[in-house]
Amino acid sequence: MVIPHYGDPAPTLRLIAALRAQEPQAPKRIVVSDDASPVPFPPTAGVEVVYRVTNGGFGSAVNSGMELVETPLALVLNTDLVVGKNFVRDLVEAATPWQPALVSPQLHDSGGAPQWVGRHFPTVAHQAVEWLAPLARFRHFDVLHEAVGHDAACTDGAVVPVDWVVGAAMLLPVAEFRAVGGFDERFFMNVEEVDLQRRLRARGVPSIFVGTVSAVHEGGASSDPGLRREWLVSARLIYARKWGGERKLRAALTAASIVNAGANALRQILGRDVSALAVFRRELGYVRRQAR
Repeated sequence: MVIPHYGDPAPTLRLIAALRAQEPQAPKRIVVSDDASPVPFPPTAGVEVVYRVTNGGFGSAVNSGMELVETPLALVLNTDLVVGKNFVRDLVEAATPWQPALVSPQLHDSGGAPQWVGRHFPTVAHQAVEWLAPLARFRHFDVLHEAVGHDAACTDGAVVPVDWVVGAAMLLPVAEFRAVGGFDERFFMNVEEVDLQRRLRARGVPSIFVGTVSAVHEGGASSDPGLRREWLVSARLIYARKWGGERKLRAALTAASIVNAGANALRQILGRDVSALAVFRRELGYVRRQAR
């Protein structure tokens, strides 16, 4: 088990307790990768802790933890997961026929609603549609989910190959992970798992969504809400620079921001609490900022 950690130790300790209670047996090795957390993860019996000197983000933390792994498979888990007693056994058994593969369970939010774990590789169109604020109210429709890159085939009970799965819970084939160089550490937060799975796919290693196994994912436990959108846009621009289409993506997001500005101007005229100009400037700032 590799658990990247940043922030309050409590969620990580709860996850570790749940892993130790796994049936038919607890995992023999749990590695916590402390990503220079302002609250260092406390020494914990039975847990190996890697203390990183600098905060490099999710991918960097996982890479540091993976250096200690000696088994063929590693399970990377976010700290904000709640797992049942048979979670590890069920996930490994469901993944066995597909190996080597990167495998993820179904995730639900704390209210029980399924999250969109399996997705299509991102396109400029996916990201432009997602950027259009006027469409947000319609995102419960399947057609719009597909339009932003969600794979509608990923439902409870389904087991299907997908382009990529979100990185909150990933069973990784260690040799293949190392063969592609692990996570690209230019990504601080977001999209690093997409890049990894695209490189794995080039080696013939598929990503598999396993809807027969599930966990609860609260989301956002280790990230600053004020920075999430900035991180997301920056990561997507790094990805587009690496795989092609950066200019098209910037142009599409700029065009979508103009549409958003028009919609917000109308809302402002109608007395809604929004500054169309302020939102437009903020969105353009994200789009024009040079990705690191």
